[in-house]
Amino acid sequence: MKKAIILALLGATTLAGCAQKSNEVQATYVSPLTYQHLSCRQIDTEARRVAARTAELSGVQDKNAQDDAAATAVAIVLFWPAAFFIKGDKANAAELARLKGEMDALEVRSNEKNCGIVFRADPEAPAAAV
Repeated sequence: MKKAIILALLGATTLAGCAQKSNEVQATYVSPLTYQHLSCRQIDTEARRVAARTAELSGVQDKNAQDDAAATAVAIVLFWPAAFFIKGDKANAAELARLKGEMDALEVRSNEKNCGIVFRADPEAPAAAV
């Protein structure tokens, strides 16, 4: 009984610290007014910059989630001190959420200005294309 309680607490503690996968990170709101002064060409350039940084951080976030999942499995099954290696990089997730919000705001502004920029949700495709 005591062992089951310890394992349950350890499991809850380790899962709370795990990094999310990049597709699970929700965008934070960024006002489209931030980009009201940009031309369509500038919106396209900024969208490409944001998309590149988002792709880079998504890779880091997914790697963190994968590493945390492995450490959690080891901690639960074999060796509980492995739970201390679970990072859950919240700073990376926060920046990723902000960038996703920026991309949403750029898309709104692009649509309002009828720029004709196509924004894709497919992570393998370029985020903005003219």
